[in-house]
Amino acid sequence: MKLCIFCSANSKIASEYFSATEALGRWAGEQGHTIVFGGCDLGLMACVAKATRAAGGMTIGVVPTIVEERGRTSSEMDVHIPCSDLNDRKALMMMQSDVFIALPGGIGTLDEIFTVAASATIGYHHKPVILYNVEGFWDSLIALLDDMEKKGMVRGNWHEQIRVVNTLKELEDCLTND
Repeated sequence: MKLCIFCSANSKIASEYFSATEALGRWAGEQGHTIVFGGCDLGLMACVAKATRAAGGMTIGVVPTIVEERGRTSSEMDVHIPCSDLNDRKALMMMQSDVFIALPGGIGTLDEIFTVAASATIGYHHKPVILYNVEGFWDSLIALLDDMEKKGMVRGNWHEQIRVVNTLKELEDCLTND
């Protein structure tokens, strides 16, 4: 399976996020999954790619020109797909991936989550989007989505487009039961 990982490219974040990311990458590699990621050599992006490859898995990096120009391209890519900007990156990641997993991240990660989830809501794809709620990272987003649904701003149940898991075991079960 091709697992697209959305996550932070920041390095000065809680060590628990790195531990969970490394465990996910290791598990993915051991299971023979391919990781699709943003191709950057920083933060959780670097961590998941390194752990996946160390465990025998394959990585596909989708790298915007500006990342390459700044010299921040990961050396942990088996396949390097260059792209012109973030919109191209998201489109290519959607085409390359079977499932989308959001680890802790910032504005870019939110953009990726909602681009993919919105695409699913109108029928562009039927691929799962999963929030990996490491140490409760996504709790405030979950509360916001619940509130938006309660106020009628989300058609149906948002959990139909975005699933939530709190542990690697729950993530494994979610991927296995699809």
